[in-house]
Amino acid sequence: MPELAEVEFFRKRWNPGLGEKVSAVLVHPKASVFRGCDIALLEKTLTGTTPLSSEAAAKQMLFRFSNDAWLGLHLGMTGELTAQSADFAPRKHDHLVLRQGNRSLVFSDHRMFGRVQFAIGPTAPDWWAAIAPAILSDSFTVEAVATFLRRRARSPIKAVLLTQERFPGVGNWMADEILWRSAVHPKQPAGTLTSARIKTLHREGRWVCEHALKSIGAEGPELPDPPKTWLFPHRWEDGGLCPKTGVKLLREEIGGRTTCWSPAWQKLQN
Repeated sequence: MPELAEVEFFRKRWNPGLGEKVSAVLVHPKASVFRGCDIALLEKTLTGTTPLSSEAAAKQMLFRFSNDAWLGLHLGMTGELTAQSADFAPRKHDHLVLRQGNRSLVFSDHRMFGRVQFAIGPTAPDWWAAIAPAILSDSFTVEAVATFLRRRARSPIKAVLLTQERFPGVGNWMADEILWRSAVHPKQPAGTLTSARIKTLHREGRWVCEHALKSIGAEGPELPDPPKTWLFPHRWEDGGLCPKTGVKLLREEIGGRTTCWSPAWQKLQN
């Protein structure tokens, strides 16, 4: 599933269309990505409007249009944004196409776990405003993290890091990366982390988000991977080695997600 940095990467793919009028809106009206969305209002309103700006938060993105129109996109597991030719013919999985003079802005989703949201109003809609403060914001403090961990004291820390109300945008691989850099075992109960370890977790969480946005979230033709000094390139296949110790990595389902860690580096504490 796309995480914070991947969402930022895909958001930028629509940047060429900012400031150019939408001449037509094409949709697959029966696609489940439009659940809860007034498709007729979306088509009518966006036709003739101009996308003015965009932003990403957590695993979602928001596009602001003229006439106080707001388009929200959640990529789900397989969602993707692309900019295609002006005469692009939508395929089976291309559920939303915004035609412009020089291009077509396309939202595709093979498995349709993503979502399209739409609203009209002078300010960003409630479903956007309700997203938790970003990990790189001033609201993401050591104290806030400590309080959140205490409320989930018995849960494995890996599962807690996937909770979007405190760690927005963090998904499976980013949680593994944060724990690896913090030398914390993914099964460690959240309530057993010492103050020093919570400070480390907070610091590494911000570091991973910042540098993932700089590398994976960078604008370019392809979605890049982080460098080999990260856990990321080594975590996907059995037999991968820890970049810190050279010891074989372990993989196991924890908190309902396949988790990768280094047994020589991340030891479970009593």
